[in-house]
Order: sequence, then C-alpha cells, then structure tokens
Amino acid sequence: MIVLILSGVIVLALAGCGCVVWAARGGPRWVRAVATVTLAAGELVRRSQRASRTSNSTQDSGD
Repeated sequence: MIVLILSGVIVLALAGCGCVVWAARGGPRWVRAVATVTLAAGELVRRSQRASRTSNSTQDSGD
C-alpha cells in the first residue's frame, strides 16, 4: 500500500516537472496552471525546510 502511495507521489512530481518544462516552452493554459502549482508547492517545501533549519539552529545555540 505504501509503495502505491509513494509511486503516485513520484508520478505526480515527475508530471509537474514535465509541465514546468512544457510551460517554459509556451504550452497550453492548463500546463501553465499546473506548472504554477508545482512551483508554488516547491517554494512551500523550500520555505518549510528553511524554517525547520532555523528553528533547529536556535534551539542548538541555547545549550
């Protein structure tokens, strides 16, 4: 079951990356929408990782 869920996530990520490339080359409107969602999701992940790193470093420096 977990393998199916992870496979689905990987397929969605690859499809999103493909849409980003296609949109950069001037794809249809729906491709640009999917690319925008994919880039926004990537930015959210990046910000959450930065926030996690920042909170870890402030906790470590308190010792």
